[in-house]
Amino acid sequence: MRRRMTSCKCLWSLVTSLTLFVYDKAYAQNLSAADVGIVTQRLAQSATHSWEYGARAEVLLELNTPSYSVFSPTSLPPPQQIPSNLTSSLSDVIGIAHMIVANRSTSNGNITGPQPLMSDNATGDPASIGVAVLLANWTGQGAVDGLDYAGAARDQLEFLLSNVSRTHDGAISQRTDQVQLWSDFVYMAPPFLAYYGVMTGNQSLVQEAYNQVRLYRKYLRDSNASNIWKHIQLGVYGTDNGHWSTGNGWAAAGMLRVLSTIKQSQFSSSMMSQQQDLADWVQEIHDGMYSYLDSSGLFHNYADNSSTFTDASSTALLASTVYRLSLLWGVDKHIPIAELCRRTLSAPAGSAANISTAGTGTVSVPSSTTTPTPTPTASAPYASSTATGIPGLLHFTPDGWLTPVVNPYSYPDQGQQSPESEAFVIAMQAAWRDWVSNGTTGANADANANGAVSPLARVSWAWIVVNAMVVTFLLC
Repeated sequence: MRRRMTSCKCLWSLVTSLTLFVYDKAYAQNLSAADVGIVTQRLAQSATHSWEYGARAEVLLELNTPSYSVFSPTSLPPPQQIPSNLTSSLSDVIGIAHMIVANRSTSNGNITGPQPLMSDNATGDPASIGVAVLLANWTGQGAVDGLDYAGAARDQLEFLLSNVSRTHDGAISQRTDQVQLWSDFVYMAPPFLAYYGVMTGNQSLVQEAYNQVRLYRKYLRDSNASNIWKHIQLGVYGTDNGHWSTGNGWAAAGMLRVLSTIKQSQFSSSMMSQQQDLADWVQEIHDGMYSYLDSSGLFHNYADNSSTFTDASSTALLASTVYRLSLLWGVDKHIPIAELCRRTLSAPAGSAANISTAGTGTVSVPSSTTTPTPTPTASAPYASSTATGIPGLLHFTPDGWLTPVVNPYSYPDQGQQSPESEAFVIAMQAAWRDWVSNGTTGANADANANGAVSPLARVSWAWIVVNAMVVTFLLC
């Protein structure tokens, strides 16, 4: 009798362990709130260039105060009176705007009139901070600290529209020293133009944002390379005909910011064709880029050049744009592969992805890949985390830097500590969280991305567990 009872206990223990294993696997492999807090801290410590400040402000809004982001499903402009429960989460973004406007005169040599928000040889990059400055003005920060946020934003706008050279058909140059177009520009300037137009009721500015995207696509899209974008065109030096993965990510992310700004604005109904174009152009980049995804789950630095190093930076940014396109326009085609990329980026050390048919819509899920559990909704800033590092992850250093990444100051080269890469991780996490909250539309059939096993899987495992329990009962 004792032996029989022991056998029953062993069998029941096996059933219990098997059940726990199944459900533990369904809730594994995702960046925790503490992990994202560390990434947020590294970004805060390292951002020093104009586009880094701009990207940092935008991703902080998306992560910590989504109701004030252009990706909020509520209408623009946002509330002028900041609710007391959001004051803390908005403080870093307002702080960026304050620092930039307070130091603007010194940065630009004490000039007056049209000028960038920050001295920079790239004309578009300082404009990326413009949304934070406009938001500070809209919420009345000037009355608190005495800074002229409205004047600073206006000077940036006039500089961009009047002081910068253009192509013959109107594309604004990304460089001050020559007329040259960079894919990065699409994230930097058009979203500022669109936001400025919405905040001031000026539809012509919103249309100009769309026009700039359209013109940049005209020059940079490469129909001979699956319609992905070249990096740099025109100019007397510095042209880059290669298809830089991060540049394609910047372009897709910028177009989505413009799309969402229009969609949530008073001009939405009169600009439906522009919105459709923007959504189509983002999907065009997705279709091209994901056809070049490496079997490791990462893009190469130059998407169609496998001799270049693999890059987690562009992989994170492009994944974020897949979730955003699903949320904004219901395009879910690349959700499964974006999920695999995201899981790869949060995989434990020692694991290895092998996406054998990347970009085809049918993927081979690596054994280390499991369904994630979502982070809590951001009711408080992730930056409040007191953790000191991210140990034990395949694509993060112990102190919280995404790896491997492109050098943000020398795009052909691999880097080590990239502020923009940290911003891309935050953008990916915020977009994924919002997608999860919206119902995980387009998730693969094996499991729902909100951490719940799919109905079919639940039935299958329930059948196994119930039968095991019956056997246990009969034996006992």
